[in-house]
Amino acid sequence: MSNIAITLGPLGRSLKKADPAVLAVVGLLLLIAVAFPSGQIIDTLRFTADSLIHIAPFLLFSVALAAYLSAAGADHMIGRVFHGQPVAVIFAAALFGGLSPFCSCGVIPIIAALLSLGVPLAPVMAFWLSSPIMSPDMFVVTVGGLGLDFAVAKTSTAVGLGLFGGLLTLAIQRVGGMADPLRPGVGDGGCAASSVRKPQPAFWPIWQEESRRQRFRDKFGQTAWFLGKWLTLAYVLESLMVAYLPAETVAAWLGGGSAWAIPLAAVVGAPAYLNGYAAIPLAAGLIQTGMAPGAALAFMTAGGATSIPAAIAVFALVKRPIFLWYLALAATGSMLAGFAYQLWAG
Repeated sequence: MSNIAITLGPLGRSLKKADPAVLAVVGLLLLIAVAFPSGQIIDTLRFTADSLIHIAPFLLFSVALAAYLSAAGADHMIGRVFHGQPVAVIFAAALFGGLSPFCSCGVIPIIAALLSLGVPLAPVMAFWLSSPIMSPDMFVVTVGGLGLDFAVAKTSTAVGLGLFGGLLTLAIQRVGGMADPLRPGVGDGGCAASSVRKPQPAFWPIWQEESRRQRFRDKFGQTAWFLGKWLTLAYVLESLMVAYLPAETVAAWLGGGSAWAIPLAAVVGAPAYLNGYAAIPLAAGLIQTGMAPGAALAFMTAGGATSIPAAIAVFALVKRPIFLWYLALAATGSMLAGFAYQLWAG
């Protein structure tokens, strides 16, 4: 027994360090090979490969764009957004958040720095809600997976949700609510938020400096690996969804004729959400099997703003009433956006 324990020790440590997305892909493929009909593993591998080939041009462009923005120091621009009249700052924060290259988890240290530096909660909330939903690289991938109309609608929703949350938060603060939002002991966001504390201008000709060229190469590799593994997992899941999820069930629960389609999509968005990139092929598959476009938008918007990793980080950062307010804003705003898009799409 002790020999087994010794043998499994390094394996256990290796598994603990292994990438969760890679483990999920490998585990899922093994499960399909063992538990599903014999031909499904071939169908899944073919579907996944074809999907990755289709999305590859958009993926490579988005990765290069994200790497360039990082190497240029575009994140330093954020420090100058949060100064001025409150309403104007909320508009600027929502717009910047909806167009910025920050993910739901990457924005957390920036939010911590902003709040600890005394930036009012309202513009921070506007940026907080809008930033995880869309970014330049995600826009490109969304166009490839769901079309230009959906990508524009999602970008508009990101900015609109930021405005919605920021202005409502400002109204509450003006009557004395939501003071001192941070939990006791929360710091200033660490070195990851130095761009907020000491904003510097972006340097766009990155090819002129070796350090920026190296940062571009590093960021390109990291982003390509991150997107590639999550998209692979999403396409494997989508292959099963297309094969085994009855179209009539999706149409009944999330189709345009169901009164609960959009609220239900917003509610299940957080626990069912992998990340913004992996959700694209999943949403495409759901739409093909009968999901209403407005429900798909609500799913992706609510999931982006309140995905479990981001929600846990938010919960650790702010006091419980602020956390609950953040969830309520994300869910309500996503539903409203879903209804509006459904009416527009017909």
